[in-house]
Amino acid sequence: MSITASWGRIDHWLARHAPATYDVLAPPATGAELKGGAVELPPELVESLRCHNGVTSWANLLPEALPSSASEIAVNWQLRMDLAADYDGFTVHPPASEPYWHPAWIPWADSDGDLQVIDLRPGPAQGRLGMALHDGSGDFTAGWPSLASYLAEVVHSLHHGTGVNGWYPYLTIHQELWWDRGPDQQSVNGEPLVRAPVQN
Repeated sequence: MSITASWGRIDHWLARHAPATYDVLAPPATGAELKGGAVELPPELVESLRCHNGVTSWANLLPEALPSSASEIAVNWQLRMDLAADYDGFTVHPPASEPYWHPAWIPWADSDGDLQVIDLRPGPAQGRLGMALHDGSGDFTAGWPSLASYLAEVVHSLHHGTGVNGWYPYLTIHQELWWDRGPDQQSVNGEPLVRAPVQN
């Protein structure tokens, strides 16, 4: 499934079941926004940003991290470049198998400073998704082969009730989508959760 097709199905599901979350999806990025940063964006990410240039306010939109806008991607990439240069963060420090940061990691989504990255280093794993922790190293052990495969799995989870790396979709009483750990959560912040309805 293409990225555009996945976003289309996510949009349709949100509009039907979680309109409050659907309302925070940002419009597509413009050509100027896509070319405005210091880092070159891979085609998959450009396709995603042409669907939605991040969000207009915080939402629990996707499991693991919240999609960033093109400008936020550029800011987070430069911030990590600066931090890595200051703290020897480009070097692998055992027992870690990855450095704190690599210039070829593109931070497409953010989770409170932990960045979900697209790995553009040459090789058979090029394009895979993983996490670059704000206080640790890169981690690709529970990642995805590509952004397209990740979004397709999100679509499958929304429509069939399955998990995404242990995250399951719920609905709040405010008509929001909420991803939480495990299939049996019953509340968040003292308010009830219900499992997201299966939609074929």
